[in-house]
Amino acid sequence: MKTYLTANSAKFLSKISQRKAAFSLMLIAYSLVLTSCNEKKAEETHEEEKSQTEVALTESQYKTVGIETGFVEDRNLNKIIKANGYTTVPPQNSAEVSTLIGGTVKDIHVLEGTYVNKGKVLATIQNLEVIEMQEDYHSAAANVEFLQLEYNRQKTLSDENVNPRKTFQEVKAKLAAERARAQAAKNKLEALHVSTKGSTSLVPIVAPISGYVGKINIAKGAFAQTGVSLFEVVDNSQMHLDLNVYEKDLGSISIGQVIDFVLTNQSNKSIKGKIFGINKSFSNESKTVAVHAKIDPADAKDLIPGMYVSANINITNATVPALPKDAVVRNADKYFVFVQEEEHTNEKTKEKEIHFKAVEVIPGTTDLGFTEVKFVDKIDAGEKIVTKGAFYLLSAMKGGGEHEH
Repeated sequence: MKTYLTANSAKFLSKISQRKAAFSLMLIAYSLVLTSCNEKKAEETHEEEKSQTEVALTESQYKTVGIETGFVEDRNLNKIIKANGYTTVPPQNSAEVSTLIGGTVKDIHVLEGTYVNKGKVLATIQNLEVIEMQEDYHSAAANVEFLQLEYNRQKTLSDENVNPRKTFQEVKAKLAAERARAQAAKNKLEALHVSTKGSTSLVPIVAPISGYVGKINIAKGAFAQTGVSLFEVVDNSQMHLDLNVYEKDLGSISIGQVIDFVLTNQSNKSIKGKIFGINKSFSNESKTVAVHAKIDPADAKDLIPGMYVSANINITNATVPALPKDAVVRNADKYFVFVQEEEHTNEKTKEKEIHFKAVEVIPGTTDLGFTEVKFVDKIDAGEKIVTKGAFYLLSAMKGGGEHEH
């Protein structure tokens, strides 16, 4: 009996050993499989992260999308006061041209937009009364000439007590009256820019200042009335801005401060100016004060009065790194810009690809078409940043486009 139990025990122990060995082999195999899976998963995760931060475009896609790149630049976007306003010119640089005497428009010598010098004849009108004015002048001038001779003769006779003093005084009074009449006729003709010589019914309408002809309110053959604007002439060389500043900001405004402004309905091109005057009274409706700023003549040449502008009045001269606002895109709760990398050749298609990498930034002030940016991870100076087409790249990146080296 003892022998039988020993044999069975040996068989039992042998089975247990075999099971342990098999279990050990299973554990080893499982460990190998798990390790392989972990490595594959890590590799896939790395590739997935890579695909979520990079995007590639073929050369044709690059051209179709219209990608444009630029560089980070320093701009004055900090500590500013925002103000809206419009372009204008000083009163002495804008003229409404009218006529002092009515008449029929005979000729118009300029077109709208033409530059004219002061004194240039813009048009001529015809009025027969001008002939009478010239006749009055010629008559008075002739009388003055005759009475001057008579005055000299009577004065000599009066001094010699040949003629009564009264006769001399009468001639003297007539001479003074004719001189006044001649001068009045001359003044009328000069005011109408008509010569005192000869005889004409034409009255020239001349430019009172140099500048560009604006709206023309007359037509050939029409009757030009007195006191009605016929032409507008504007000299843009002294263009400036009238900005509306609220009371709460007045304490920070001073003469000499630099401003940056853009045309509200035009491109985002920034133009600079400098404050030269601050009104001392409020506008009744808006409760704002007008602040006047000069514009450099070189920048003002393409501007016309009445253009609306959005301006930043720079309170300090601090500058910050900035990019065009379209360069910064948002994905979930983070902001990115795209850095253009070197070209690669796709191993499958053999096409050249331009690669872009999304770089996280923290945006700051956005104004005048630019956004302040702070890079979460430092990038090399001179990196090309996508300034146009960044939203398209973000969409392509979120769509999980292929990415291969």
